[in-house]
Amino acid sequence: MNISRAEQRTLHTLAQGGAIVLDRRSDGRITRAQCFTRDGFLLTDCTTATWRKLKAKRLIASTGGGPYRVNRDGLARMRSQLDNRVTAKTW
Repeated sequence: MNISRAEQRTLHTLAQGGAIVLDRRSDGRITRAQCFTRDGFLLTDCTTATWRKLKAKRLIASTGGGPYRVNRDGLARMRSQLDNRVTAKTW
């Protein structure tokens, strides 16, 4: 399965504890999808189209009406990336 860069970035953010929150109108239609990191920052690569692609590929899921998070299938399909955190070296 081919996954675009924006989808990879979104999945990686979700795997680290982020969530996708949907904004809806009063008639129930989705106006935008926002992906928040676990630190509360907004990921700009995540759009409504990206959310729809990830949902159609069944890589993310929402449980109990909560925000969308990565599921086991999404974790298995994700390419590994180096974590961007700096670790202290022990000499």
